[in-house]
Amino acid sequence: MGVCIVLFVLAWSVVRLWSIPAAVGMCVVAMVIPPIAAIIGNRREPGERWWDECGDPESDRWWRELDDRDDTRP
Repeated sequence: MGVCIVLFVLAWSVVRLWSIPAAVGMCVVAMVIPPIAAIIGNRREPGERWWDECGDPESDRWWRELDDRDDTRP
């Protein structure tokens, strides 16, 4: 997040004096960094069950059964 703020501040306080298109480009880059960071930070592993954290034994058994089955059926 600090990189984004630095890009915005430098773009409109320094870079715009020499090149407005470069300043706009810096702002676009600063605008794209947070969504990409959120997507990367919220990735999950293939076997991760973060949405099923209720602690229900029946649900846990059901998920183990699904994880252990063989998906190579004809």
